[in-house]
Amino acid sequence: MEEIKAEYYTNREISWLAFNERVLEEARDESNPLYERARFLAITQSNMDEWFQVRVASLYQMRHVTDKADVTGLTPEEQLKAVLTLAEQQVKAQYKLLNKEILPALNKDGLTVLSAKELTNQQKSELAPYFHTSVFPILTPMADDQTRPFPFLASESINLVVRLERSGQERLAIVQVPAILPRVVAIPESAGQFILLEELIKAFIDELFLGHTVKGVSSFHILRDMELDVADDDAPNMLAEVQQRLFERERGMVIRLVHEQGMTKRVVERLAVALGISQNRLYRVDGPVDLSFLSELVKFGKDKDARFEPFEEYLDERLSDQRIFEAIAEGDILLHHPFDSFQPVVNLIQQAALDQNVLAIKMTLYRVSGNSPIIKALGAAARAGKQVTALVEVKARFDEENNVHWAKELEEQGVHVTYGLKGLKVHAKATLIVRSEGDDIKRYVHLATGNYNDTTAHFYTDLGLLTTNAELGRDVASVFNVLTGYSDPDYFNALYMSPDGIRDALIERLELARKAVKKGQQVKVRFKANSLSDKAMIDEIFKASADGVNVEMIIRGITMMKPNVPKISERVEIHSIVGRFLEHSRIYIFEIDGKQEVFLSSADLMSRNLSRRVELMFPILDETLAKRVVEIFDQLWADNVKTRVLQNNDGWLKINRRNTETVNAQERFIDESRTKIMRQREQQKLTNAKSAFEPVK
Repeated sequence: MEEIKAEYYTNREISWLAFNERVLEEARDESNPLYERARFLAITQSNMDEWFQVRVASLYQMRHVTDKADVTGLTPEEQLKAVLTLAEQQVKAQYKLLNKEILPALNKDGLTVLSAKELTNQQKSELAPYFHTSVFPILTPMADDQTRPFPFLASESINLVVRLERSGQERLAIVQVPAILPRVVAIPESAGQFILLEELIKAFIDELFLGHTVKGVSSFHILRDMELDVADDDAPNMLAEVQQRLFERERGMVIRLVHEQGMTKRVVERLAVALGISQNRLYRVDGPVDLSFLSELVKFGKDKDARFEPFEEYLDERLSDQRIFEAIAEGDILLHHPFDSFQPVVNLIQQAALDQNVLAIKMTLYRVSGNSPIIKALGAAARAGKQVTALVEVKARFDEENNVHWAKELEEQGVHVTYGLKGLKVHAKATLIVRSEGDDIKRYVHLATGNYNDTTAHFYTDLGLLTTNAELGRDVASVFNVLTGYSDPDYFNALYMSPDGIRDALIERLELARKAVKKGQQVKVRFKANSLSDKAMIDEIFKASADGVNVEMIIRGITMMKPNVPKISERVEIHSIVGRFLEHSRIYIFEIDGKQEVFLSSADLMSRNLSRRVELMFPILDETLAKRVVEIFDQLWADNVKTRVLQNNDGWLKINRRNTETVNAQERFIDESRTKIMRQREQQKLTNAKSAFEPVK
């Protein structure tokens, strides 16, 4: 094949911005219900906030230590210049959509957001009791002068800068908007009218500065460098090290400041100096400085048609109670969330805690919900005297504090807790339950593409496997020996584990596919992942395509390779689906000369997943279930409603549906769940009727 040039790759951060633009397109899409459009717009804000705090922050750091170019030939400085320009354009697009479409439509629907200046005297008097009893007592006005240093402001905080005058002298003060209070406040006697907390404080701001004249007040929102750099090779105590880094991270460099249009130039310059930021980190916006309030606002909405139609998740009745062990022992079970309920996973741990025959439970926990029933079940199991081990990854980004809390809680309950491995995050999703059954010991295993989070399981699409397969059971037992002790197995029977193991397995199969094509055999490779940014994997896909292998990929987010490049990637087609649910499952399918291998994995095609994390890739050995995974991929590939197709100029185009059947894959999965629920209920009726009949003797 010809040389792979820098122009055949796409910059990682530019690709990420293109992904966020696809989310923004969902907010623009009038075929989506109104409240969901508002929610998509809020998601673009939270996405961009995290991107600034991690990725842009990293570029700022990198430019001071290296001028090494990325795969596209851009230095950190050049990347910053490019992505900040694009980010500014995207921010303008966000607020244009907010002001031109979303807020007017919400107002028409009966959800009106007022500013402090728009309040009537009557409305202000209605809000006064709430302000004086719930808000005023926790506000702290902070002066900015020679005797009192500029106050510390937390990342993601919303603040007010107040211009004051007394005896002809102008002063500045800062008021931090309390994050502990709801940001959207209903105006008591004005149905459907609301005010944001920062605007409510503005309405009563003069009460904080008695004896002074308030000349102006403006909101601003700051973001800091939130990358957590844990030097765990040198840390004697991982938990203590993470807690220390969390404290230090809160005081990281300010990466971005968003302020209202009305803020004076002098005040903007003062904030920039005090926070140590340059002009290219300042963003002036026409509206609220943080759009995440939209998700909170639409919760007040009463228009059912303005939301996605609710649906019931399918729950196999055999997996809802103590029969779950018997059901898994009868044969492997595939769960497709959220269309299949996540409750069987929770129930498995709960039943294991109660079952007298269960001897041990081992789990990896990367992200869990704030009130996790799984955590409670593990604690109950430990108190019941079972051997319970949990690997809690305390370095899980933005969940570090939550995971530190749960690690301590589990330890207090008697669970043996480990915190990951030196230099590696444990991102694998695995559960092992050891159960005594007569004279035998049986291993019950759950492996998945997604986290043990019962909350996100309702809107993340993931796949999970429940099995008693002996080879997988032995492999998972070996994995936990690696994670909790000192073990270095020579091989696994069926699993592949990163670092390196998954990469090697994928590359090996791509090489087999290339050889098969050269022999004239039928070959197809299909991947589904959240991101594709590992250069080594991209280069192997380039090679496969150049040799004639057809590669179909569904990549939700970052995609650093260009498809359809003549002689390089003309056999590569890349789709992205952004819809009602966040596509999170990872699927790797190889069809070579009539033989098919189907794998699920916790790993994306990113360097961090393949080289710097503990990840698992596991085969679907049951032929019926493997066929089902392929059907799921095929359904997603056929989607022509929420799919965008990547072009070799980095553009993403929606599929032309003219004269073709409309296929919304996620909606079809919902329909399939409804059908399964109806069938199960009909079967229950037949069973109940049969058991109620007593023949005459």
